[in-house]
Amino acid sequence: MFLYTKNFDKQKEKAMESLRRALAENKVDRDIIPLLKKINSLPCYFTTSSCSGRISVMEMPYFGDKLNSVWLGKWHREVAPEEVVEAVRRHSSGQLWFLVRSPILHVAARTMEDAVELLNLAIGLGFKYSNIKSVSHRKLLVEIRSTERMDVPLGENGELWVDGSYMERIVGIANAQVRRFKGKLKRLEEILEDYGANHIQRSR
Repeated sequence: MFLYTKNFDKQKEKAMESLRRALAENKVDRDIIPLLKKINSLPCYFTTSSCSGRISVMEMPYFGDKLNSVWLGKWHREVAPEEVVEAVRRHSSGQLWFLVRSPILHVAARTMEDAVELLNLAIGLGFKYSNIKSVSHRKLLVEIRSTERMDVPLGENGELWVDGSYMERIVGIANAQVRRFKGKLKRLEEILEDYGANHIQRSR
């Protein structure tokens, strides 16, 4: 059966209005905006949410408790060790973690064929954790997700477990991961520019 999304164009119009508001309020990672524009220019797709990947320092009661966690520092770019140290100094209680999270985009597709085509393209470009997240006539959602990740405990209840040398090393590793996943995002953007007209962009 050829599965397609009902009311796709109306859903896209609503999503684009939400994106316009988010852009006006500076709630969208700046360096992922060109990629969002490329995806949303294609008639078979639209984005519903996105993050270009990040480095962060987080204070949490225990690992995994996102609800009660506090951002001490968050960057959607490479970061200097001094910036991380400044964030770490704000730590007072709970567990202190240094984290890297890869990019993640949720893209709605018009048909299952469109969803599979985008999924295969993303996986081929190195977004190995990509998948089809939702399958129904109401929604066909592709999750584009990469593999880069770090979860490094730094201290607890105001006590720091690592020294400055170790901090520089983990920041260096984190920045290398950022360069890697930003490169993947750029390649996806370039491929959509050239690939769309002949393969992905199919008017219905």
